[in-house]
Amino acid sequence: MSSLLVDDIGELVTNVPTPGGGPLGLRRDVALLVEAGRVVWIGPARYAPAADRRIDAGGGAVLPGFVDSHAHLVFAGDRAAEFAARMAGEPYTGGGIRTTVGATRAASDDDLRDTVRRLRDEAMRQGTTTMEIKSGYGLTVADEARSLRIAAEVTAETTFLGAHVVPAEYAGRPDDYVGLVCGPMLTAATPYARWVDVFCERGAFDADHARAILTVGQAAGLGLRLHANQLGPGPGVRLGVELGAASVDHCTHLSDADVDALAGSAGADEPTVATLLPGAEFSTRSPYPDARRLLDAGVTVALATDCNPGSSYTSSMPFCVALAVREMRMTPAEAVWAATAGGARALRRTDVGVLRPGARADLMILDAPSHLHLAYRPGVPLIRQVLHNGVPQCRL
Repeated sequence: MSSLLVDDIGELVTNVPTPGGGPLGLRRDVALLVEAGRVVWIGPARYAPAADRRIDAGGGAVLPGFVDSHAHLVFAGDRAAEFAARMAGEPYTGGGIRTTVGATRAASDDDLRDTVRRLRDEAMRQGTTTMEIKSGYGLTVADEARSLRIAAEVTAETTFLGAHVVPAEYAGRPDDYVGLVCGPMLTAATPYARWVDVFCERGAFDADHARAILTVGQAAGLGLRLHANQLGPGPGVRLGVELGAASVDHCTHLSDADVDALAGSAGADEPTVATLLPGAEFSTRSPYPDARRLLDAGVTVALATDCNPGSSYTSSMPFCVALAVREMRMTPAEAVWAATAGGARALRRTDVGVLRPGARADLMILDAPSHLHLAYRPGVPLIRQVLHNGVPQCRL
């Protein structure tokens, strides 16, 4: 069995809390040994065991790979003009989703596959080793199933989002479309999906529709996720907590009752995570979520990119970390934890987002001595090398 030693580590972020290392479990003067795609040993560098291969971190920080728990990569077309219009003052309403639906339906499987792989590789180069990918730009039985089938070629974390918006052919008939989502569409999607999601917002799906779709999806064996409280206050967050969703995402407009519900779930074995998506606020010139309010209330917080062609066309988790620190009042340590361990919790995974014996050997090596540089040096390509399942992916 081949082994790989990573040494000369300036700072190791483990996300295993320690008395001296804080919530990030920071360790120094250590080395890390990988076998069969797993971390098998972490200890003092002077006691490092022999290995078949060695990676010299060069004094750089080593972190768990980012866990991006919210992304929409299966699409066709371009909405740069829509972005320019928003920058000129037009508000974001979510209506552009239907533009992407038309382009996606018209695209070939190979075109969609090329986009998914291009963006997944782009994310990997920036340290993302686990990525959730949603459907939601097909909105027919066949197109939703093929979107998930293509997504499943690159990730195990696939999410059925047939309830993204009501497509044009069902205008004025949302009940009929929800019936399609809950019936034939769910049946076709389930073999390729781990999760089910609903865009519970004005102009999309109300709480009754969301409850119906999530309940049927859960009965089919899918875990629950929810887009909630992005465009304004609403019932989505509390509905997600009530149903035991793994994550409610966006969380921009929250009432005290919403925060209390999230905080109340934090002590559960499987809490509902508040996943914040600062790339969307950046790209729509919208107010940022109040991460400080959530953290101070004891809510479990994750960060994700929301990579999509309309409202957040970024695959960069380092960018989202920097935004969270600058605009959402998170400390660098809180933001790094939310982008790694927080994302893992939003996917209910214990094998990623952490570096300890038994965990998957997903990690990144920075061209910087500390995790602080991810926010301290925004926009700078600091990811020197990425390991996924213990296999080096790139060296920049």
